Amino acid sequence: MIYLDNAATSLRRPESVVRAVSGALCSLGNVGRGASESALSAARVVYAAREKLCAFFGGADPSRVCFTQNSTEALNIAIFGLLRPGDHVISTDLEHNSVLRPLYRLEKEGVETTFLRADTRGCIDYADLPRALRPNTRAIVCTHASNLTGNALDVSRIGAFAREHGLLFILDASQTAGSFAVDAQRDGISVLCFTGHKGMMGPQGTGGLVVAPGVDIRPLKTGGTGVQSYRREQPEEYPTRLESGTLNGHGIAGLSAAVDFLREITPAAIHAHETALMSAFYNKVSVLPGVTVYGDFAHERAPIVTLNIGDMDSGEAAEILSDEYGIAVRSGAHCAPRMHEALGTVAQGAVRFSFGWFNTMEEAETAADAVRDIAL
Repeated sequence: MIYLDNAATSLRRPESVVRAVSGALCSLGNVGRGASESALSAARVVYAAREKLCAFFGGADPSRVCFTQNSTEALNIAIFGLLRPGDHVISTDLEHNSVLRPLYRLEKEGVETTFLRADTRGCIDYADLPRALRPNTRAIVCTHASNLTGNALDVSRIGAFAREHGLLFILDASQTAGSFAVDAQRDGISVLCFTGHKGMMGPQGTGGLVVAPGVDIRPLKTGGTGVQSYRREQPEEYPTRLESGTLNGHGIAGLSAAVDFLREITPAAIHAHETALMSAFYNKVSVLPGVTVYGDFAHERAPIVTLNIGDMDSGEAAEILSDEYGIAVRSGAHCAPRMHEALGTVAQGAVRFSFGWFNTMEEAETAADAVRDIAL
């Protein structure tokens, strides 16, 4: 099988990640629940992972790296924990439902929203940012790169705007963590939300938030933390403030090993490799008669090429690619309804090819040849 669905999850992972998870399953206890060697070993592994992730994402304090199951949970914690009725928030049409649905729920509770419109290429106009500003604007919440088109937003520019106007900046780095040089302090990011199982090549069930100093998030969950057990309220200190219940210590051990791998290879090298595969594929399919490719390929972007073949339903095209060519892709709506509205693909959906570190140039060219065969 040629696996080209890395925007959904990495399939292949570094061997060091597999070994770390396997070893943790056989040795780690529960963080903060006792003084046994197994519990202390778990605490050391988890804290080491916080330190690595803080450095990797340009955070200011390892204790403000808080673990979650994925970026969806991280975004829910940030959005519900920072916005209140009467606040206004700016977002974009590029967003995944992990941003949209929390915002839609908050709209019913009195939070006002403005979505920067995307054009038919899936691009926003940055001049819309100051036009969207209101006296009660509290935050900007946006993705770093669209999971549908791969279009990347200028995080530094948005962060500078947020700083200038005293706004919180919540970033969804689901599609960029691991292969883009994300730096929370440099880019003025108040809360960076990431998942471990995509570009970071870590286990599923891992992710987190990197919270800037001075940003206090109301906990989404409360419960056992292993500390301050007689206190009725959730502890106020980070990371315990946002980490109720048993952590996924085994997964975090794997994520820690994944960060080691990423630092050794470097995000720049990974980005260059994935971009080369994407570009080779794009150059072949974009000139095919009857093939429509979506997105802006003139600027830096995530390694995603999304297309349609004539008026063929995207699900049918993906099924042919899988059954006849052994190529795994993603079709349909991709949890990105506003972007499909902008592209005009609501009814047809779209076929997404997403490239990862373990893909090869031969696989990219084989996939392009398959699209040519289907289109012709």
